[in-house]
Amino acid sequence: MNDLFAPASPDGPQIRVGIGGWNYAPWRDNFYPAKLVQRRELEYASRQLRTIEINGTFYGAQKPATYAKWAADTPAGFIFSLKAPRYITEGKRLADTGKGINGFVHGGLAEMGDRLGPILWQLPPSRPFDADDLAAFLDALPRELNGQPLRHALEVRHPSFLDANYVELARTQRVPTVFTDSPDYPSLADLTGDFSYARLMRSEDGNPAGYAPAELDRWAGHARNWAAGNDIADLPHVAAPQPPAPPRDVFVFFISAAKHRNPAAAMTLQSRVDGA
Repeated sequence: MNDLFAPASPDGPQIRVGIGGWNYAPWRDNFYPAKLVQRRELEYASRQLRTIEINGTFYGAQKPATYAKWAADTPAGFIFSLKAPRYITEGKRLADTGKGINGFVHGGLAEMGDRLGPILWQLPPSRPFDADDLAAFLDALPRELNGQPLRHALEVRHPSFLDANYVELARTQRVPTVFTDSPDYPSLADLTGDFSYARLMRSEDGNPAGYAPAELDRWAGHARNWAAGNDIADLPHVAAPQPPAPPRDVFVFFISAAKHRNPAAAMTLQSRVDGA
């Protein structure tokens, strides 16, 4: 059984709530202070949130100096999640991506130091479940970088992944499956790794905090349950829910939908989690 990522933090499981990216013009009207220069937006956002999912790496790997600057702009304890480049996950065969994987992981990510969190591998909606191909891909994911454990999460977007065989494979590889709360993609909350990763895509313009208060309360409960090591039976599953497990770190990101509301949604959910 492969151990592809770090265990929960030594001082207990951490629940981190964040957003996708930090450069978005509408946030300059409702999140960033007036007249804040754009080059300081990451500095500001990382002090309001505990994590940010970087989308820019999805379109191409960055230079080592860029990774270093991102890390330098953020405070101690802050963690990024990086979306892996799509040129790796959108090719013909996942089994042939070893060179691309290593080029990305060893191409400067070490410059992020302890700011480097999960690497999100997002499969396109056009890629169906192929057990052998996926197994070869997961086998190729580096387990550590400069002696530090790496965390990998997998987001699947083809309905054929709603299959107990997929869940079994992901559990064998111990790679968490992203829970994608989306009206457009399959959602499965089956626990397949040692941390939980959710991408919430239903924020609404009519709610100042993106989600209704009752929904934020519900997600705060889900995050606490995941952190305690519990499965959540009332979320969609392919296989039977798992028995209680050790505590786990939890990452929750508000993505797309009414994007201008997502910083408020993230901060509000974090405050609910912390308040509990």
